[in-house]
Amino acid sequence: MPTARCNDIEICYETFGRPQDRPLVLIMGMGRQLIHWPDPLCDRLAERGHYVVRFDNRDMGESTSFEAAGPPDLLAVLRAVEAGESPPVAYDLSDMARDVVGLMEVLGVNSAHLAGVSLGGMVAQTLAIEHPGRVLTLTSLFSTTGRPGLPGPSEEGAKLLAKPAPGDFDGYVDHTVESDRVLTGPHVPFDSDRSRHLAALAYRRGHSTTAILRQLAAVAASGSRHERLAQVQVPTLVVHGDADPLIDIAAGRDTAECIPNARFLCIPGLGHALSAPSWDTLVDEISRLTSAQRA
Repeated sequence: MPTARCNDIEICYETFGRPQDRPLVLIMGMGRQLIHWPDPLCDRLAERGHYVVRFDNRDMGESTSFEAAGPPDLLAVLRAVEAGESPPVAYDLSDMARDVVGLMEVLGVNSAHLAGVSLGGMVAQTLAIEHPGRVLTLTSLFSTTGRPGLPGPSEEGAKLLAKPAPGDFDGYVDHTVESDRVLTGPHVPFDSDRSRHLAALAYRRGHSTTAILRQLAAVAASGSRHERLAQVQVPTLVVHGDADPLIDIAAGRDTAECIPNARFLCIPGLGHALSAPSWDTLVDEISRLTSAQRA
């Protein structure tokens, strides 16, 4: 896959559709890679008139690794944020948002529609706040504003966060499949073969046992966006499943309440995953949002 020099690092990316169509940048979540945006979903979005761009976030897949930075001291990060000091992190959400802007510039896209999942939703929100002229519409999926006091993950979700992925291939794949099973939730059919295939591919593309911790530190270092989201003026769709074990649906509702005129969509039974039964709904809803706004 091609890479682009963005924000002084290399970002690996892939596109679907025609460059003259509506630009739609897809931003993946914590610890995941561009391959976790399902190919059929990207194909359908392209068929509906989008120039789809998916990419590896920094520190993931084939984009620039920050392995040399080592694991972060999350407690020190939290203490610095609480004290109003500069937290000791390799990067934060603003850096990740600037990566997206840099990729858009390389692709010749002045402004784009954004759709971000989980951490990707946080990056998309940050981009809409800090680079408003670059954003046409915002779709925030299974994400949060970071407002203190929102409900935490379920018991299963908390266990997932507390258990790091092993460094060996077999252990990583088995761990990822079990994690995907939890994230999918009990109400949606779980495709274990697809999960295992993607886990193996992700490991081979670039696996780090500490990158997810650096991304978690980036979230912690960036604080809450709930007040600044009132600045967002672009048409916004907020999507959440009512069976999300990682980010409670209350966080999705809070996101929609913080962004002026945002529309909230609950998908019953959906967990913290881009499960196949949700694809038709997501394609329809994103296409409806983007078709009203042109670059």
